[in-house]
Amino acid sequence: MSLDPYKIKRTLNTPKGPLSYWSLNELKETGFNIDSLPFSIRILLENALRNFDDFAITKEHIETLANWTPAPSDKDIPFKPARVLMQDFTGVPAVVDIASLRAEAVRKGKNPNNINPLIPVDLVIDHSVQVDYFGTNYSYQKNVDLEYERNGERYQFLKWAQKAFDNFSVVPPGMGICHQVNLEYLAQGVISRDGNVFPDTLVGTDSHTPMVNGIGVVGWGVGGIEAEAAILGQPIYFILPEVVGLKLTGTLPLGTTATDMVLTITQLLRKHGVVGKFVEVFGNGLDNLTVPDRATISNMSPEFGCTVTYFPIDARTLDYMAKTNRSTDQIQLVEEYAKANMLWRTGEDKIKYSSVVELDLATVEPTVAGPKRPQDKILVREFKQKFGEILQDAHGREYIPIDKREEGRWYEEGGSQPSEPKTETEAEIEYETKVKNGLKTVVVKLNNEKFALYDGSIVIAAITSCTNTSNPSVMLGAGLVAKKARERGLDVKPWVKTSLAPGSKVVTDYLKSAGLLEDLEALRFHVVGYGCTSCIGNSGPLPKHIAKAVEENDLIVSSVLSGNRNFEARVHPQVKMNYLMSPMLVVAYALAGRVDVDLLNEPLGYDPNLEPVYLKDIWPSNDEISEVMRKVLSPADFEKSYGEIFEGDDQWKNLNVPQDEVYQWSEESTYIKEAPFFDGLSEMVSDSKDILGAKVLLKLGDSITTDHISPAGSFNEHSPAGKYLIERGVDRKQFNSYGSRRGNDEVMVRGTFANVRIKNQLATKEGGYTTHIPSGEEMSVYDASKKYREEETPLIVLVGKEYGSGSSRDWAAKGTTLLGIKAVLAESYERIHRSNLVGMGVLPLQYLPGENADFLKLTGKETFSILGISDGLSTLKTLQVEAIKEDREKVNFQVICRLDSAIEVEYYKNGGILHYVLRDFLKK
Repeated sequence: MSLDPYKIKRTLNTPKGPLSYWSLNELKETGFNIDSLPFSIRILLENALRNFDDFAITKEHIETLANWTPAPSDKDIPFKPARVLMQDFTGVPAVVDIASLRAEAVRKGKNPNNINPLIPVDLVIDHSVQVDYFGTNYSYQKNVDLEYERNGERYQFLKWAQKAFDNFSVVPPGMGICHQVNLEYLAQGVISRDGNVFPDTLVGTDSHTPMVNGIGVVGWGVGGIEAEAAILGQPIYFILPEVVGLKLTGTLPLGTTATDMVLTITQLLRKHGVVGKFVEVFGNGLDNLTVPDRATISNMSPEFGCTVTYFPIDARTLDYMAKTNRSTDQIQLVEEYAKANMLWRTGEDKIKYSSVVELDLATVEPTVAGPKRPQDKILVREFKQKFGEILQDAHGREYIPIDKREEGRWYEEGGSQPSEPKTETEAEIEYETKVKNGLKTVVVKLNNEKFALYDGSIVIAAITSCTNTSNPSVMLGAGLVAKKARERGLDVKPWVKTSLAPGSKVVTDYLKSAGLLEDLEALRFHVVGYGCTSCIGNSGPLPKHIAKAVEENDLIVSSVLSGNRNFEARVHPQVKMNYLMSPMLVVAYALAGRVDVDLLNEPLGYDPNLEPVYLKDIWPSNDEISEVMRKVLSPADFEKSYGEIFEGDDQWKNLNVPQDEVYQWSEESTYIKEAPFFDGLSEMVSDSKDILGAKVLLKLGDSITTDHISPAGSFNEHSPAGKYLIERGVDRKQFNSYGSRRGNDEVMVRGTFANVRIKNQLATKEGGYTTHIPSGEEMSVYDASKKYREEETPLIVLVGKEYGSGSSRDWAAKGTTLLGIKAVLAESYERIHRSNLVGMGVLPLQYLPGENADFLKLTGKETFSILGISDGLSTLKTLQVEAIKEDREKVNFQVICRLDSAIEVEYYKNGGILHYVLRDFLKK
């Protein structure tokens, strides 16, 4: 059978020798209108042509792509990525699954080495470092030491996997954030392998994988479940996407940053509606955007809801590759292949898009976003007013401007340092008896220093996340803001926990070269680690005197961070308002110490002579930033950092790991357990059955994120997960986080739907609670699921719009299935989570347009039966639902079964995607 059915395979003479490629130009000559296809669709088309086998990938798939039109389609297409990117939070459970597949293969008498990654996998350990120490020159080392103390077992497991599996590489802790490492080093633009040349493509087990779209690489986030299937040779199938064209024109005005631009775009595209679609950027505005600027936009794809935000390869791409120390041969290969195969940015006027959204960059203003969704854009000039409105609307408190509060500004409360400082734990806290309209001021005394905390005080200021730390313009800009602030005698307010967590060591090098790291450190923005930190919820504890003041007085305090996620309880459980912004604004707001300040008209603070200092006094010009960038950015920095990327520090090198081909699971481990999904799996598939007599475990509203479903942050000893660890002799201080415990299903199932801010309409209190039906007893979600399991009662979840937005968290689906949930009924889904539910054998159902639980008058106390499954499932089949109320009244309605492709039907029948893969392996 020919692997080239259209006879379009050609040879390209390259710096790496003659290489074969599948020519889109030649395909155009056969009658397909390739010129009108968006570049991202061309890459999917090339992928199908090259991987054609007339079985998993057919001519129908190829022609579906070649005949792409702007209209929506219901046809599914395959995608076989060239590689997979993982981070440790999502990577550990994925590796646990593959190791568990090996264990089951041995039990079935098969060779475990046949279960092995078939494509390259890079796992970057970047999600585990927490900001326990900050504001000192020893912060970094102490945080790293704690990271190894907490995660040594997980790291041994990953180091074992690196030795046991082929095609599996691990970037040790402390080297960088996976997406920045991908952008600066791993991404090649074009790959030469096995005598062929083709576009670099990938999927990643982190939702911000699309960041690499900024360098012309198609890649997006998938759940660990889908990624594992790709690693084991399965194509990823998804509906042929619509492609929204984002037309950028003009240039960013003075005083604005790439972050302001991306927060503007986030709101614009979320409002337009791009969930599940591709976004492709074009227009003359691209000529004014560097690859880091573009990557900042692409990084936020999950915040818009789209799959990718693609920037075609052009001269800016090659320029960035040169600056980041890619080889001359590789850069030449990228240019020659992209131009030869219709992938070079040209002919934009011929491309047809499903719809077009336009933005004149000249209209961008300084911007923040929050307090709990990235798309909630707020102009800096309106921030003070908006804060007051949110405080009143969301928390029922009347906002009182600081100049009308009797205690005055913090510095007027000051005091001298005592000769014998007290420890932090001895800090005296007193509470003002003056309360205005429910607004309480808390005066904190620490070592005779006295300051006031109130609603709107900033307690966390974090320069964090690959979104912005990958962009030298805003990082050097932050350093210049710090430098100018020091020159004017300003300091960060004493109640602000500060941190600097670069996405790669290159950032530290160029900040040092510019002489700006010492300015940031003078304001207590010391390097605390090279990882996601606050963006993933690893902010660490607030200082005890701050935490006590917040907790005992129910203060609505804030964080400011240069990240991409600010969902409820994500950054820190005690911080209810979280705002995204540029690193430069993070420094500025840390100086102000509060968010209820008009930075454009009010002073940030006062110098030692009590002269006001305004933002304009310390804001660097674009020319200043460009001049510093020109002086300090060097390919040599990238060569130095990435030349040792896989080596790790002494602690990594000294980790002892077993040499076994099959992992030896320990019954004592509270971090790594064999996955329970495959043990004793039958080799035959059972018939799918209707879901009868189901109860509702949770009834939820709109915008339920994967953070709500499967939190990544800390948990206490009173939670089901905490009780589990306490029973096994784990001290509270050693709990670590949910994210770090993802290799242990017992912890994770207890943490599912356990977010402290989740609002279940079947419970009277916030958090992971529900009411058991029909007893009426309120208990934890986990305890209720156990009770239902004992009663052999299947469970469902009722939910509103945008279910599962946020991170590509496979445990949000794994935990769902382990709780005994058989189906989820939602108004709409975010792409990754819906796919993950299918991948774990949970049926995603969708209300008919215009219907929801309120429309149908469903309370969640009904008994549900979902009918039509046993008759045979097909793509997007309509199923019948019967809900019996407590008074025996029946409500009958129809739902759409969101199995979006034929392969998803097979995955569901098998109980999940990995069950399908394992059965396929056992057959062979």
